[in-house]
Amino acid sequence: MAEPGKVARLHDDLTATPAPKIQAQSRPARHLRHARPSHMNAPIARTPGLADYGLLLLLGAMWGASFFLIKIGVGSVPPLTVTAARLVLASLLLLILARMMGQTLPSDPRTLALVAFTGFIGNALPFSLISWGQVKIESGLSAILMAVMPLVTYLLAHIFTHEEKLNRFKAMGVALGIGGIVVLIGPAKLASLGQETIRQLAVAAAAVCYGVNALLARRLSGLPPLALVAGFMLSSAAVLVPASLIVDQPWLLSPTPSAIAAITVLGLLQTALGTVLMMVIVRRTGASFFSQINFLVPLFGVLWGFLVLAEHPSVNALIALGMILSGIGLARQGAARRS
Repeated sequence: MAEPGKVARLHDDLTATPAPKIQAQSRPARHLRHARPSHMNAPIARTPGLADYGLLLLLGAMWGASFFLIKIGVGSVPPLTVTAARLVLASLLLLILARMMGQTLPSDPRTLALVAFTGFIGNALPFSLISWGQVKIESGLSAILMAVMPLVTYLLAHIFTHEEKLNRFKAMGVALGIGGIVVLIGPAKLASLGQETIRQLAVAAAAVCYGVNALLARRLSGLPPLALVAGFMLSSAAVLVPASLIVDQPWLLSPTPSAIAAITVLGLLQTALGTVLMMVIVRRTGASFFSQINFLVPLFGVLWGFLVLAEHPSVNALIALGMILSGIGLARQGAARRS
């Protein structure tokens, strides 16, 4: 999904137990000097209540709406410029909020380079792929394709880590998800690789980007989370804005008022404030509760496409959605058994 890819990158920061103090330490580590006190970042363990489910539904609806907003935006604005504008708006708002919270990133080149690379893999590239794909495919279809993101993360974790190997439930979940993609696109179209198929695969590739990003971001655990996300967005914008100016020459465009409104809402609400709401929910209830968002976003994505854009998902699309969501459920069961 366009936004739930951020879940894994903030999991360690928002749910980790604060490290014990070391008596011999004479000065704080450089990257933690501006961090909030440990009790501000520690999770609050409690049973989710009605308000928590309400917040989860709200965020699922917000992130699900990202797909129809992108579809409106790319109607008169090239995908690269849509993504660049979205990232600029989100990074500015997140930087302001991070400053208000007293959060800053370290200044050492190695950390900043990793932040920039992770931001590119987790924001600039997948956002661009999704926008480019949605020039030709429906928003609801894009939401279904992105639903495989958590399954891709399980598969990549099995390949590249020693701690999170697939068990039979995870393996069956991943297989169901891949089967859902095949059903959605169609075996014949996959074999012929037409224009529409390539764009569908581009959106699916965005899910792979989020999976890779989830593994990369683990190396940045311990940094102030709001400042970290702002850094991701800002570094991504620094790459895409020049590219947009060179490729699209946005001063020559004639965007419709609806496209301008859609891109503005996408950047400020879905991308920036959606991230803040995600952090609030994870802090209140934990990452396990929050992971249920993976079921909500594709459902809301299909629903918004139907209500706003009058899209009618095919029978294959609905079957594929059921297969992917079932796969996520199986994989979650496998993860719970491991823990």
